[in-house]
Amino acid sequence: MNATWIGREGNIERFEIEFTGPEFDDALIEAYKSNKDQFQIDGFRKGKAPRKIIEQHYGVQVFDEEAVEGLLQKEYPKALIALGIEPIDRPEAEIPSLTHGEGFKVAFSVPTPPEVEVKDYEGVKVKEIEHPVTDGDVDSRLEQTQSRNARLVTTDKEAENGDSVNIDYAGFLGDVQFEGGTDQGHTLLLGSAAFIEGFEEQLIGRKAGDEADVNVTFPEDYHSEELAGKDVVFKVKVNEVKVEDKPEINDEFAQDISEFDTLAELKADIKAKMVETAELRAEMEMKDAILEQIYAANEIDVPEVMVEDQLENMLKEFEREIKDQGFKLEQYFQMTGQSPKDLREQIKGDAYKRVKMRLLVAGIARQQEFKVSDEEVDAELAKMAESYSMEKENMRDVLGEFQIKLLTDDIKNKKAVDYIYENAIVEQAEAEQAEAEQPAGV
Repeated sequence: MNATWIGREGNIERFEIEFTGPEFDDALIEAYKSNKDQFQIDGFRKGKAPRKIIEQHYGVQVFDEEAVEGLLQKEYPKALIALGIEPIDRPEAEIPSLTHGEGFKVAFSVPTPPEVEVKDYEGVKVKEIEHPVTDGDVDSRLEQTQSRNARLVTTDKEAENGDSVNIDYAGFLGDVQFEGGTDQGHTLLLGSAAFIEGFEEQLIGRKAGDEADVNVTFPEDYHSEELAGKDVVFKVKVNEVKVEDKPEINDEFAQDISEFDTLAELKADIKAKMVETAELRAEMEMKDAILEQIYAANEIDVPEVMVEDQLENMLKEFEREIKDQGFKLEQYFQMTGQSPKDLREQIKGDAYKRVKMRLLVAGIARQQEFKVSDEEVDAELAKMAESYSMEKENMRDVLGEFQIKLLTDDIKNKKAVDYIYENAIVEQAEAEQAEAEQPAGV
């Protein structure tokens, strides 16, 4: 197989793949092996007739189409990689008349992303974004860690919001105990809103051994028609009340949860990490603001097929998210009153924006002629391999050549985004700017 680029017209790439006579003959043999069971010839058991006999009965070209299809399925993706072509739709193929034992060429016309000429992407003005980290933020983070390391201790005191209660309960609609409203030894965190509205509030002030009638009303849209909008009574017995016993935040606490000897060292480490995260967040937000300006400044033709492909991917991603929440897509439509068409229309604008933004960033990468080294690809593969607990070389094999090319394009695009950020004009916040311009001694 030999792939040769012919040229580009608009966003259509033209190339051809040449196959030798021996390659065609081998493909015919494979096509015969894969399809011989479909033929019943008198004098032969089904699937046992020799190739020449089948060709005598059905024509010498009976396996040609299958052979060519097999060759193209194998070699077309390789040709795309070799020529650096990224298709956005199915190709048109021109297949010539075929002669057994002789080679042939297949010409392809492949729609590809348009080569966008991006303007006004250097020197974009953007307001500086900062997310200061205060000592109070560090204290809050420490308190969260403190809560995660707390233990529950049984108490005789009255239950408060944030306490955990162990209860038996039985629900009644009138004098009839309704199905699904009964449990024993159930642990409930007061204030978690895990139960129907009003239930948890009526347990505040109760102690172990207390019994109470908890009166609540089910929502009008409750899934059970029997209970929707109805007033019910839960007969509740409090078996146990537990409170959080939080460790004291001191040097000993720092030693228990970290590699540091003192609380001061732990706080310094927490603050440094929070500052780093805040700076990365601010940088990302400024990059997004710059990209939004470039997006608005450039009108380009966005191929509809790319928008549709992006839309399908977003719909699949949305369906996965719905399933992760324990619902089916049909249930989502029932709950929201939307139709599949409504959902498509709702997110099509976002699909268009994602595609246009991707084309603009790729255009900047092309205009700047960014290159990607083998070391840069290896570094990305190493990160991916680590996240999947795999060896780097195994990750390369799993991805394959085409996905490696897409990974290379992603690295170029990241370089493009970094470039526009590094070449932007960052304007200080007004308060800082006024302070900087204020004459000395004022």
